[in-house]
Amino acid sequence: MTDSDDLKAPLARYGGERPPAPAWFDAAIAQAPARRFVEVEGAAIESLSWGERGKPGLLFLHGNGAHADWWSFIAPFFAADYRVAAMSWAGMGGSAHRERYSVDSFIAEAMTVAEAEGLFDSEVKPVFVGHSFGGYPLMNIGVRHGDRLRGAVMVDTPVHAPDKPRHKRTRMEDAKPHRVYPTLAEALTRFRFAPEQPSITPYITDFIAQRSLREVEGGWTWKFDPVLWAKFEMGESAPLLPRIACPFALIWGDRSLLMPAEVTDYILASAPAGSPGIVIPDAAHHVMIDQPLAFVSALRALLAGWVPASSR
Repeated sequence: MTDSDDLKAPLARYGGERPPAPAWFDAAIAQAPARRFVEVEGAAIESLSWGERGKPGLLFLHGNGAHADWWSFIAPFFAADYRVAAMSWAGMGGSAHRERYSVDSFIAEAMTVAEAEGLFDSEVKPVFVGHSFGGYPLMNIGVRHGDRLRGAVMVDTPVHAPDKPRHKRTRMEDAKPHRVYPTLAEALTRFRFAPEQPSITPYITDFIAQRSLREVEGGWTWKFDPVLWAKFEMGESAPLLPRIACPFALIWGDRSLLMPAEVTDYILASAPAGSPGIVIPDAAHHVMIDQPLAFVSALRALLAGWVPASSR
């Protein structure tokens, strides 16, 4: 395969077979989460949880087109000390699709799941972690509900200065239905990252791809709502940064196409004073997939020593 093939079809070389995985990964996913659905504004939201209720809370929020299992190999590293949860946004993963999506509904989903999973049960406030798109609802939560959080960690979420060009909203007529693939193996060969990047941990790529598909009449197709972005208005993010009302940190990959220096500098200059920034070496946009153990170490360090005692 060429480098281009690996970008567009990182699992094609495996022909539907599971790539070999290191022992740490197998041990992590063996710590299977409790799975359930939480009702939020008429939609069933997929929720995964690890650890004991009553311990400090930790909520993981995934990115665009992803799902809660993008965190299933990360969350177990925190389950001994935290009550951990991960959720799938409406229109993604196993969660229900909506007729309309909004920042308000995504905020409600995160806060309701956190309540339902006991993340607020401890005397220590919870920490929310949002990757990519998940950082946008997270910023809004930090503004509206920051007094309820011990901290917010944004992972490779680009926020541009107001004078920079914006992405155009997807039009309904441009949205296309998902293709149905006759076999799971063929569907897996079509999985790719957005933005495109090589798979340097194919065992993780396979794990999340397997859980990105659902069986339908005639074969397999993707779980996420293909018209979600035609039904959603993002709003401006830059004005939120200085208004975040809890400790804030930024983690990003040093090879991320979405996080050049001008973006990371802007975020850290606009966020609350003293907000730390941590760059993960040899990681592209999907930081926790490219360098999972480095990501775990960075987050553990933040949780142990970054959050001021006054915010606990």
